[in-house]
Amino acid sequence: MNCEEAKQTISIRVVLESFNLFPIKDNQRTAFYFALDREERTPSLSVDFIKNKAFDFGTGKSYDVISIVQQINQCSVADALKYLATKLDFSIQNVQPQQNLEYEILKVSEIRHFALIQYLITRRVYEQKDLVKEIHYEMYGKKYFGIGFINDSGGFEVRNKFSKICVGKKDVTWIKSEINNSNEVAIFEGFFDYLTFRKMQKHQNSDYLILNSTSMLFKIENDLDKYHKISLFLDNDKNGNFAKTKIQNVFMNAEDCSLIYEGYNDLNEWYCKD
Repeated sequence: MNCEEAKQTISIRVVLESFNLFPIKDNQRTAFYFALDREERTPSLSVDFIKNKAFDFGTGKSYDVISIVQQINQCSVADALKYLATKLDFSIQNVQPQQNLEYEILKVSEIRHFALIQYLITRRVYEQKDLVKEIHYEMYGKKYFGIGFINDSGGFEVRNKFSKICVGKKDVTWIKSEINNSNEVAIFEGFFDYLTFRKMQKHQNSDYLILNSTSMLFKIENDLDKYHKISLFLDNDKNGNFAKTKIQNVFMNAEDCSLIYEGYNDLNEWYCKD
């Protein structure tokens, strides 16, 4: 991954979130954060999610995803790129609409590739293979394939043994219950936890919401009012805990179900422990 690829494909929101930095005020396009290089009472860092850039009104500095990592880690461009490549999900999305992103979906099919079948078996969710797809895509002239899980904007969360990316626009995934107008919803951070839950619970008694990233939390807060019961199956890490707290502060009927897999990062990791 080079500098241009990083700027075009990695969400600035996800980069900030990786440092446990979250907006003080936000909407779908812009947000205000506290400054990266000093303590302050009034947030001065303006972040534009569409342009994928930030501007500090206190110092006049502009930031992109690389310079944010440089500022926080006090590191070189090379080390910043290494951090972005190894610590974060690739998130190929429309961060700069005026440019054509260099990816193409080549084929979407049922899961057939041996490596993907084996990967589902190791994650103990092979029986749920019909809930995902095999996706082949080309990015910056190279061809890849993985297990694809579609989101509500038509993008694909793609996983294989070696990578974790989003091809297309980043979004959440809503899956409605077989029962019309369900008053219960179960919320998951990633789709492997959703597949695990579906294996554990054969019948679809509730609606399901897969965030595909805690950075998508802002999209769903107004959609939870109708539910009498909200079950949270989020990760046991800083981002997951932040999302749990934010939801529970608004919805008193939100139950933290992560105690089921206490001591493990997520539901799937706990399920695969034996």
